[in-house]
Amino acid sequence: MNKINKLFAESRNRKLLSLYFCAGCPTLEGTADVIRTMQRRGIDMIEVGMPFSDPLADGPVIQSAGTVALRNGMTTQRLFEQLRQIKDEITIPLVWMGYLNVVMHMGFEPFFQACVEAGISGVIIPDLPFEDYLSDVKPLADRYDLRVIMMITPETSEERIRLIDQHTDGFIYMVSSASITGAQSSFGDAKLDYFRRIDSMQLKNPRMIGFGISNRQTLQAAQNHAAGAIIGSKFVTLLNETGNAEEAIDALFAALNDK
Repeated sequence: MNKINKLFAESRNRKLLSLYFCAGCPTLEGTADVIRTMQRRGIDMIEVGMPFSDPLADGPVIQSAGTVALRNGMTTQRLFEQLRQIKDEITIPLVWMGYLNVVMHMGFEPFFQACVEAGISGVIIPDLPFEDYLSDVKPLADRYDLRVIMMITPETSEERIRLIDQHTDGFIYMVSSASITGAQSSFGDAKLDYFRRIDSMQLKNPRMIGFGISNRQTLQAAQNHAAGAIIGSKFVTLLNETGNAEEAIDALFAALNDK
């Protein structure tokens, strides 16, 4: 069974926490240590960000991390090699997150094959058109038992959400707002209404809420209306400040538990 499906099947009675970090930042060779540390500290799932020179969906924190990673020399092939070296140690799902240009440069089939060899269970490609996913990408992903995770926003129509739910597997990435990534101190009424609206649709796929989660209030709001939460910018900031995954996770847990 795919590790993503296994995680959600075995975790129905608790809320999940997924963390994002940008491979190659703050150091080129730190990828393995960050992943090992996250797993040891009880993180349920990891999004491994592939830096890109034109990250449309990313806010300033993740854009800056990507710039550092690229300057450090991170490449797609180097990331896959780093992941292959720790594949047998990692039991939690790894989700590759990056942009379509990176994938098309390799070709979808070589890319998916490299993902499997590196122990990746799913991919998030924010600028992949859903129609192209259905016609060209899904058959290949199914062959390699990889989950292609689709995003929805407050502006996504109910018809499109149900179409995504019908034709994907793993989980749906529920973006808290239509804006770029970035930490927020609270979610307003409009976002909470959006969470409740999607919750009431009773989709077959579990949902993870991301973008803007940085403290106890935003974490609880996300967990109350989904299977769990995804934290990116807050953790990336702490990792850059500390330069140490262990200290960054300590600081993150302190922020999430602070009343």
